[in-house]
Amino acid sequence: MSGGAGGPSPDDAARARREERGRAAAKRSRSAAGGIGAAWRALTADQKLAAIAAIALLLSMLLPWYQETGFVNVKGRVQPLDDSKNAFQVYSFVEAAVFVVSAGVLALLFARGRRRAFHLPGGDGAVIMGAGLWVMFLIFYRQLDKPDGRREGLVNISVGVEWGIFVAFLLGALLAYAGFRIRAHHTPEPVADDVPPGAAPTTPAPAPAGPADWLAEDDTTVAQRPPAPPREGARIDGELAVDEPAEYRPPPRRS
Repeated sequence: MSGGAGGPSPDDAARARREERGRAAAKRSRSAAGGIGAAWRALTADQKLAAIAAIALLLSMLLPWYQETGFVNVKGRVQPLDDSKNAFQVYSFVEAAVFVVSAGVLALLFARGRRRAFHLPGGDGAVIMGAGLWVMFLIFYRQLDKPDGRREGLVNISVGVEWGIFVAFLLGALLAYAGFRIRAHHTPEPVADDVPPGAAPTTPAPAPAGPADWLAEDDTTVAQRPPAPPREGARIDGELAVDEPAEYRPPPRRS
């Protein structure tokens, strides 16, 4: 059924909505790809090495980590079993921790590439180096504590490790090395674009002068005033005044 006169039909409106959703999805995809590319270009060489190690570590979980060997009962017949399994097929705390560590390192580096300003204890290098060492410890522990096999009647299966787990161990060492290089080079944490610059340093005002301590100023010298010249007619020390009678001395007696 067509629409009213001059109006779009329902089919045309639905088609327009689908095209609009498709354009919006394509725009989001281009924006996400551009964001990842911009973040990658903003990273330093050591940070890119850490990102490559984390991505390779995630991909190594798809490699054969374990080998199942033994015998199984198939329709009443015993048949040999030789099957390889990756880390996701034999899932435990170790495999989950390796996945979380790799994803966490990638999230950290993506945030740094997008200029997200935050501080981590010890810095990014120490955190990434610790993540790589933790992965190495987990994989080493997993080689000692392998998944359990099955022993039920005619079913006898044992589990060993495959070459993929050793690749993951080496990638954990590479991740730790990249973190060490970031820490050694003192890669600064980025400052976000929306953070206002710090205020210009101002000269501190001088401290107010306290009350003068006149008693403590012992070194103060007082200028001596010169003596005033004697007035006219004034008596000088040792000089008799005109109107002062002289001392009377009787004449000596004659014998």
